[in-house]
Amino acid sequence: MAAGIQENIIRTEYSEIMQKSYIDYAMSVIIARALPDVRDGLKPVQRRTLYDMYELGIRYDRPYRKCARIVGDTMGKYHPHGDSSIYEALVVMAQDFKKGLPLVDGHGNFGSIEGDGAAAMRYTEARLQKITQEVYLKDMDKNVVDFVSNFDETEKEPEVLPVRIPNILVNGADGIAVGMATSIPPHNLGEVIDGVIAYMKNNQITTKELMKYIKGPDFPTGGIIVNKDDLLSIYETGTGKIKIRGKVETEKGKNGKTLLVISEIPYPMIGANIGKFLNDVAALVETKKTTDILDISNQSSKEGIRIVLELKKGADVENLTNMLYKKTRLEDTFGVNMLAVADQRPETLGLRQIIEHHVDFQFEVATRKYTSLLKKEQENQEIQEGLIRACDVIDLIIEILRGSKSREQVKNCLVNGETEEIKFKTKTSMRQASKLHFTERQATAILDMRLYKLIGLEIETLMAEHEETLKKIASYEDILNNYDSMAAVIMEDLKKIKKEYCHPRKTAIENAAEIVFEEKKVEETQVVFLMDRFGYARTVDTSVYERNKETADAENKYIFTCMNTDKICIFTDSGKMHTVKVLDLPYGKFRDKGTPVDNVSNYDSKTEQIVLAAPLAQIKEEHLCFVTGKGMVKQVEGSEFEVSKRTIAATKLGDQDKVVMVQPSDGMEHLVLQTRDGYFLKFLKEEIPVQKKNALGVKGIRLGEQDLVEHGYMLENRIEYGITYREKQITLNKLKLAKRDTKGTKVRI
Repeated sequence: MAAGIQENIIRTEYSEIMQKSYIDYAMSVIIARALPDVRDGLKPVQRRTLYDMYELGIRYDRPYRKCARIVGDTMGKYHPHGDSSIYEALVVMAQDFKKGLPLVDGHGNFGSIEGDGAAAMRYTEARLQKITQEVYLKDMDKNVVDFVSNFDETEKEPEVLPVRIPNILVNGADGIAVGMATSIPPHNLGEVIDGVIAYMKNNQITTKELMKYIKGPDFPTGGIIVNKDDLLSIYETGTGKIKIRGKVETEKGKNGKTLLVISEIPYPMIGANIGKFLNDVAALVETKKTTDILDISNQSSKEGIRIVLELKKGADVENLTNMLYKKTRLEDTFGVNMLAVADQRPETLGLRQIIEHHVDFQFEVATRKYTSLLKKEQENQEIQEGLIRACDVIDLIIEILRGSKSREQVKNCLVNGETEEIKFKTKTSMRQASKLHFTERQATAILDMRLYKLIGLEIETLMAEHEETLKKIASYEDILNNYDSMAAVIMEDLKKIKKEYCHPRKTAIENAAEIVFEEKKVEETQVVFLMDRFGYARTVDTSVYERNKETADAENKYIFTCMNTDKICIFTDSGKMHTVKVLDLPYGKFRDKGTPVDNVSNYDSKTEQIVLAAPLAQIKEEHLCFVTGKGMVKQVEGSEFEVSKRTIAATKLGDQDKVVMVQPSDGMEHLVLQTRDGYFLKFLKEEIPVQKKNALGVKGIRLGEQDLVEHGYMLENRIEYGITYREKQITLNKLKLAKRDTKGTKVRI
């Protein structure tokens, strides 16, 4: 038994199996999930949802139906991938700010342009838009597209919808597959139709010539495309970047103030980015990048975007507008990658290729449609000709009917001329009956014919219908056999669609120069930095400080003068240095509380303590002496701390070590180290080497077991420096001078 099992084991390279499996998965995601089909411009989930709504009869002229019903039906019949993906697709197809041409008419909360989500599907309702029914789903009953089995082979679904416009251009598309993504911008319906007609009239037309009709993308949010010259390359290659700016206008406000009104936004800004834009503008004001903005308000509604900036009198509107374009997302980039599934494989397509695929598809759909219509009219012709012949020999037919025993006998007589077992009044009638040769379909129609059809007017109507049928057959045959005739029909259809559903272009297209704005230089003044023991910092004018010097000195831990254009360097016990721009700190009245340093820097008061705060202008001109708890010391050139980053490692620390002192050392003569066990060591500053900031340093003092350095003091020459240690006054200058890396002396209490 075991031997038999062994024989059936197929040895395969694991990597090969994984590679094949992953490729299969990737292709499944690409073809059956994430990318739209170039023919109808729809992803499978969108196609299935629309078809399900069509099947359920949720038409534009009928009542709305619960979205939960639509989603459940779609998931059960066609798309077994979860209700959330179906509902999200349904919601997006109903949002007029995302789609150039919404395909679903939503009723209820379907989200907002500012990123609010739609209500749950049990609360919302939907139905098809008129254009979806008339342009996307029409002629489904005329065998215009192939139907394939669904996932469990219990239903049939269309492989593609017979969409009569290039939906992939009109509505655009976005999707992330495996190893590839698509991003196609929406376009204006009228322009796209004009482009298709131009291609059909001249299939040698170039992309440049097509762009006379299709000017460029037309976003539902409007805005201004500012790199017009790049569009040709984008449409030829199918990839590139489109720069879009929001539309800014000025209005007169109250009290002679100017209002800057943003009425259109770049398409990528929709959603949460509107809130981010408002925060970015507020940040420009807070950081004093501009002082022209007094207030900002979002007055947007269902009618459209309206973001209002109230400006102070005399504001430089043009420069401020340029600042908004440069510093916020009011100018943004839309990355174009026109990737779609064409002939069952993903392909990056240019504008002309997309239109070519669309036109080929339209001819295929039209061929199938008119073949189906022709077949139907030929069947009508057959029946009509049979009924006309029957009217001429109606007396004979009645005689056959009266002399027959069954419907089958009559039918055999009408089709094959069989007269056996049928009683005729005369042999002449029998001979005439034997010569009848109607078709099966004609015989059935004759038998089903009602007597009122023999009225003179009804016969005339039948003759008129026959003439009309012959005209239709001639027309359909002409369409099917003549390229120009079919093209004319398709173009006429497109013109009707344009007339009914076209809307004016929303997005302007131009070439605009690169944005240039002048940053207003802040007037350089000297201020006094104040920070209390709780880490609240602020700056005041030097004269304000002088008037309140006594109080300021008593209430604050760090006090020094600096320029308002400088940075404050904050060294912490964790070995980090955080920088704060002086302009980011509150400036003004003496009694103002200030702001926690945590709020304007990366400093975290919960995990680290401040060892030194000093202006960068001072730091970079001096040497800094570092002392750690485990007795390591070093000097570092201050210029090493002149960095643009908000946080850097100011020194390297050993395990479980921390910084206990950072102090400027230029002009100092001695360093005193004080330990927890009461040892003091005084040695010359010259013994401390100058090292890089990422160095550990050298040993400053020999510590006993469990002992740590608590304080470090830099001493100037000939200046007494006294401290209180355990209620005893100690003059540090009078301590015995020793060597670095010795034990020091213990102070007796």
